Amino acid sequence: MLTLVINCGSSSVKYQLIDTTNRTKLASGVVERIGAVTAIVKHELPDAKPTKKTMQIDNHTIALKEIMEHLLSPENKVVDSIDDIKAVGHRVVHGGETFKDSVLIDDSVIEAIEQAYDLAPLHNPPNMKGIEAAREYLPEASHVAVFDTAFHHSLPPEAYLYAIPNRMYRRYKIRKYGFHGTSHYYVSRKYYELTGKKAIGTKVITCHLGNGCSIAAIKDGKSIDTSMGFTPLAGLVMGTRSGDIDPSIMFYLIEKEEMSLNHLHAMLNRNSGLLGLSGYAADMRDLITEAENGDRRCEQAIDVYSYKAKQYVGSYLASLNGCDAIIFTAGVGENAALIRSKICSGLEFAGVEIDEEKNNNLPSGTKQHLISMENSRVDVYVISTDEEMVIAIDAAKIATAAMQSPWV
Repeated sequence: MLTLVINCGSSSVKYQLIDTTNRTKLASGVVERIGAVTAIVKHELPDAKPTKKTMQIDNHTIALKEIMEHLLSPENKVVDSIDDIKAVGHRVVHGGETFKDSVLIDDSVIEAIEQAYDLAPLHNPPNMKGIEAAREYLPEASHVAVFDTAFHHSLPPEAYLYAIPNRMYRRYKIRKYGFHGTSHYYVSRKYYELTGKKAIGTKVITCHLGNGCSIAAIKDGKSIDTSMGFTPLAGLVMGTRSGDIDPSIMFYLIEKEEMSLNHLHAMLNRNSGLLGLSGYAADMRDLITEAENGDRRCEQAIDVYSYKAKQYVGSYLASLNGCDAIIFTAGVGENAALIRSKICSGLEFAGVEIDEEKNNNLPSGTKQHLISMENSRVDVYVISTDEEMVIAIDAAKIATAAMQSPWV
């Protein structure tokens, strides 16, 4: 089944067209700077040179029209007809407590996603723009919402409840939700596939380390804890997000700096993390280069990032009573050998021993690497994530069920 995967930001639309029958990616791309004077449009096709152009794109509907025109273009020969696309999978960041699984989108689902706007004001409204644009342009396709939070609905109360008055949970659903669920799900399942192990009886710690970062503890195939919380701001140090801090710091800054709540929110989400610590960059590649050249603040930023991640791995080793594997994924997790080494260093007591030669010399062109020593009690893997494939497969399954006659 041809399935279009859409991931909308406030001023961007990322897409992939996937044939879920054979799990083949047919096209991908992104439209950036929607609403600006000039938008940037990038398209990629297998075995073809990527294209890039600039044009005026005022809204998400026009962005989707540009994407579809590219896919339908005779010279590209990706799709013969718009009706060939049978399913559209939409990444939706926050499903609140309502959505424990992916769902076929109808008016009641749209209303429930809108009700979660307060829980993810930076994410859900742009996600909804993508849903509205795609339903308008692809009215005959089945539209499916796939939630970042769904995989973490298996968290037990002791993991998801905060120690604040319980009425705050009952009234406003303030609790830990967790994010990056599709990524944690994908790499944990890929580990089971690689090793031939069943999910039941297996304990895995997955480390999604990119610009956004989260770690999950997975037992019997289910998430039992994760580092992100009520919002994606909590947990690890990230590219521009602070991660966990003492809540009193916020009151202190409001008093001392006379900060507005909006200013404080922007500082913690956009000007903290690696960027705030280094005063230089949010990209780990840049920080590693500068640290190697002697920049002390960049070196400290790397150390803080790695130390906080190691703390979470250690806490989940306790929650799981040991583990079978630690998996690194996403941009930093897959590409920064230094960070993997720093996080694993000192975990030898728990049976974690990485082979530094393997860690530093991953073969190119492959997507799964075992980097632990032969005698390591814990497997350490680097596995490339594929969130779009998870979204596409979920969307195709639900679309297939929706197209079945109730009398069959």
